[in-house]
Amino acid sequence: MVDQKKIEEAVSLLLEGIGEDIHREGLAGTPERIGRMYQEIFGGMEEDAGTHLATQFQVENNEMVLERDIVFYSMCEHHLLPFYGKAHVAYIPDGKVTGLSKLARTVEVFARRPQIQERMTAQIADAVMEHLAPKGVMVYVEAEHMCMTMRGVKKPGSTTATVVTRGIFTEDPGLQNRFFRMLGNHGTNR
Repeated sequence: MVDQKKIEEAVSLLLEGIGEDIHREGLAGTPERIGRMYQEIFGGMEEDAGTHLATQFQVENNEMVLERDIVFYSMCEHHLLPFYGKAHVAYIPDGKVTGLSKLARTVEVFARRPQIQERMTAQIADAVMEHLAPKGVMVYVEAEHMCMTMRGVKKPGSTTATVVTRGIFTEDPGLQNRFFRMLGNHGTNR
């Protein structure tokens, strides 16, 4: 559970540490605002993706289901700076599907934690495999990382792509190619 009081104390110390006057007008409420904001952006710490993926429907169709362009915002655990982008999640049902919004909620659960993109991509795929038991899952995430664009190497506009396959997606390059074709201009030039 997010401890707003500790966050407020830490933000006050941080501001003092960089030489700011925490009592000046513009900063007077900043620790409280940051505390409330962190409750929201780290809300995935207290959520279980299985809760969302429990909504399931029986189907006879076992063709690929793809939800693309799921916008997310997350925080890099190394620098506590945002990274943001889009996730594309596909699975081959094995007799059951979930509501489309549940895939987006699954992405949100993992994005709203201190995170690295590589782990988040795998967590999304693993949650879908565990809770839907499909024949396979493929997740492609592309994001811009503020820890790389506003500090360090300073390369705005550069993006990082990660991909994770599970089940039959791992074994079938044709399915992977179909996934990228369905993404169109959203993925690689495959």
